[in-house]
Amino acid sequence: MEGEIKNLINVWSSIIASLCYSYFVSSSIPKGKYRLLSLLPIFYLFTILPLYLSSAFNTALITFFITWLANFKLLLFSFGHGPLAWSKPKSLLLFISIASLPIKIKSDPSPQNPRSPKKVPLNLAAEILVFGILTTLWYDFKERIHPKLLLVLYCFLVFLMIDILIAFSNAIVRALLGLELEPPSDEPYLSTSLQDFWGRRWNLMVTNILRHTVYKPVRSTLAAFVSNDPALLAAVLATFLVSGLMHELLFYNVTRAAPSWEMTWFFVIHGMCVAVELAAKRALAGRWRLPWFVAGPLTVGFVVATSFWLFFPPIVRNGADVKVMEEFRYFALFLKTKLRF
Repeated sequence: MEGEIKNLINVWSSIIASLCYSYFVSSSIPKGKYRLLSLLPIFYLFTILPLYLSSAFNTALITFFITWLANFKLLLFSFGHGPLAWSKPKSLLLFISIASLPIKIKSDPSPQNPRSPKKVPLNLAAEILVFGILTTLWYDFKERIHPKLLLVLYCFLVFLMIDILIAFSNAIVRALLGLELEPPSDEPYLSTSLQDFWGRRWNLMVTNILRHTVYKPVRSTLAAFVSNDPALLAAVLATFLVSGLMHELLFYNVTRAAPSWEMTWFFVIHGMCVAVELAAKRALAGRWRLPWFVAGPLTVGFVVATSFWLFFPPIVRNGADVKVMEEFRYFALFLKTKLRF
């Protein structure tokens, strides 16, 4: 444990030093190809940093926060776009926080989103409690739980883990800088379509970053050669493909096993289904839609069923699930031992 903590400290020290360079040096270079060139060493460093860690959880965390999100934010920053490109200079602490954590500052913190009022509120304390109960169930009854029920358990754990991680990041930044931040998710279990799930409810930080780094550039580029509808559908497919490849990289870093590409196919299939859904909505033009009590279970059921088929099997097959869960137990015991003294 002590060795991994030292590795983690070294990794975060490298991240902070790299972001200081980006803030002081790269930001002074005009946006465009020269700023991009100045950031190429940072892109490379952020890509290999997870390989210096042995913990599955820490490796996944750094891959998600830094290799994926921070690199994509810096790519946007290269061209004067994204959350790091400001019209007026901001503090170094804010730059580092936004670059290294999965957070998004609210553009208008006063009004609440009228689109979907909270119906099943889950606060952070409740999520942590439920997460603790589910992990205890896993530790105590894993061998006696049916494999399909175990996958259902993993669906809940993945949702709670991502929500808790991003909520903690929001809490840290809110405490340090007093900023009002976007929530990590917007009740994805209430989604009534795949477009609603992926575009408006699930893991909103990733959705926002992919929208600006993949969807919008691909759509605007293709719009110069084809009509709007094909450009839109191709941009959707490209966005899901990139998301799949980044998930594949994340789990390669965790398992060090050759990719099976099942995870990529999971996102490609969802991208194709979202494209079909968008085309159907445009063809019907609001003349007919499924009632919410039918569309909701169908949407969530499709996400869960396809995750059983393609998303979770490579995780379970390579033992990443067991490794992460055992790390949680070891960390809890480590903390308990330290707090006694």
